[in-house]
Amino acid sequence: MQPIWVPSAERVARANLTRFIAQVRELGERTASITDYDTLYEWSIRDLELFWLEVVRFCGVVSGARDPGLASERVLVGRDRVAPPDPVLGPRWFVGSRLNFAENLLRYRDDRDAVVAWNERGAQRRLTYAELHAEVARVAVALREAGVRPGDRGAGFMPNLPETVIAMLAATSLGAIWSSCSPDFGVGGVLDRFGQIQPRVLFCAESYLYNGREIDCLERVREIADRIPEIERVVVVPYLRAGGDLSAIRGAVAWDEFARDATTPLTFEPLPFDAPLYIMYSSGTTGLPKCMVHGVGGTLIQHLKELALLNDIKRDDRVFYFTTCGWMMWNWLVSCLAVGSTIVLYDGAPLIRNRPILWDMAVDERITVFGTSAKWLALAEKEGLRPMETHDLSALDAILSTGSPLAAHSFDYVYSQVKQDVRLSSISGGTDIISCFAGGNPLGPVYRGELQARSLGMKVEIFDEQGRPMVGQPGELVCTAPFPSMPVSFWNDPDSSKYRAAYFESYPNVWRHGDWAELTAHGGVIIYGRSDATLNPGGVRIGTAEIYRQVERLPEVLESVVIGQDVGGEDVRIVLFVRLVEGQQLTEMLKEKIRETIRANTSPHHVPKRIVQVADIPRTISGKITELAVRDVVHGREVKNVDALANPAALELFRNLPELAI
Repeated sequence: MQPIWVPSAERVARANLTRFIAQVRELGERTASITDYDTLYEWSIRDLELFWLEVVRFCGVVSGARDPGLASERVLVGRDRVAPPDPVLGPRWFVGSRLNFAENLLRYRDDRDAVVAWNERGAQRRLTYAELHAEVARVAVALREAGVRPGDRGAGFMPNLPETVIAMLAATSLGAIWSSCSPDFGVGGVLDRFGQIQPRVLFCAESYLYNGREIDCLERVREIADRIPEIERVVVVPYLRAGGDLSAIRGAVAWDEFARDATTPLTFEPLPFDAPLYIMYSSGTTGLPKCMVHGVGGTLIQHLKELALLNDIKRDDRVFYFTTCGWMMWNWLVSCLAVGSTIVLYDGAPLIRNRPILWDMAVDERITVFGTSAKWLALAEKEGLRPMETHDLSALDAILSTGSPLAAHSFDYVYSQVKQDVRLSSISGGTDIISCFAGGNPLGPVYRGELQARSLGMKVEIFDEQGRPMVGQPGELVCTAPFPSMPVSFWNDPDSSKYRAAYFESYPNVWRHGDWAELTAHGGVIIYGRSDATLNPGGVRIGTAEIYRQVERLPEVLESVVIGQDVGGEDVRIVLFVRLVEGQQLTEMLKEKIRETIRANTSPHHVPKRIVQVADIPRTISGKITELAVRDVVHGREVKNVDALANPAALELFRNLPELAI
């Protein structure tokens, strides 16, 4: 297979990763053989402690004393342990060190743009690093006066606004823990999350904007505050409407009234490396969401590695990721502040009345790193957007994609219709690790349909059913060595039983991530979908993404979802549901076209036994299609947590369908 893009010699020469290789080669004989990404990767998983020390040194991590580096008794305790951290046995990182997350993100205090905010109406606000520092100081003083201390929780039920970034930095500067949900969550979804962690302070906006509509939040906020008695303060941002009556909300105060002190300097609470920083949530589609607690140091150094080394982000970069505050890519984007780059926030729908607003924003803001979802790129292709012809994207260096596997035809679309000289990096990891197991490599080529490489310092392997590593065959994606951004714990899980059940029940002392994937001969990775959603017709295991890649390239199909339906005994049949573009109908001719496309490009085993047209497909709040919920409805089982869905009414479209009678 030939690559579809190769970095120029000039790109390689100026890459952060090239400088990092030069730095580690200076260590002596043990690193003298490192010359490229592959040899660097092998060293990074062989010599974990030294690798992460070099990341800290290269990225200039600020300790509690505002000195670069982390003073540590031991870099890694329990090198051979991957299972949930034990306070004595490990794995534990940088034992004895202290640092503050917000201090590292606010190390710059100059007049460069730190945060640029857009919504559907265009550019809204800009904050320099100096202004951001001052705004964080105001809110931090107010939180301290409200009694917030290390370990307390601050929560955001917020749109993607500068105030969300400010509130998070203010809370974490005090050593508090931050957690957030996007404002499109229903009350039940918020209670399922914040109700478990009992925040003391809730930040919200009075409304948000989506697809041209202003959507009120205050009635839901009132109910949330009433039903979580631990909330003492509700701080309301006047985003779209100034003023407003807050008297019905217990403990409510307007943002500017809350953060009045503009004179007290900002200070930072130094914390242990594994002190809690963020509480993130599983999707919650199979029950109450799991509350994953991520640590201060592990999150920071993992993000710095990915941003600076794997995605080559520098101070001059302007970085955008299309995300809400309820998805881990928001946390990942905000960490770009630690590199000193400009982060570009967007709040709203990605397409406004067929206006390609995200590409417009990319031009106006001279965005260099453009992050989005695989679904958005597929939709842009369906909509016929050709920014190569309509937009000046000369500043754009890289496009990142995550959320679901990026189909091969989307690689073709980017290079034929967006930009030819751009690094397209599909990246994959998850909320569970608040980072990536595989993703970008600024020194290496891009192959159609593949993630470029396994992430440095992450000992990722593909296991067969007997737990043996393999190359060139699909299997379970696992990690067989510890890494810093493993959750430090699950909330309300004192014996780590929930933690162990989530990742360690399949293989002893090995992290099983739940992805069905393949490691290619040249070091790339192919993700076929979630392993718990893989199909097994006639005993042949098939990743759902293999079918999506073929179906969604057809011009008649807008999107699809595929499941395995039990048909008696141990066999299943593949059922494909398609949502068609406006004006199309699922005729027998179109069904046959779908079958032939799948058969010609995969195998006869992949061809669905039933194809059914539906008007909508259920997805989570973060935009991911939920195959498991569809499967449960088709089999007459209860979907346990419909509040985790953005469009729960869509589930009814799949109930008691005559086409699926057995």
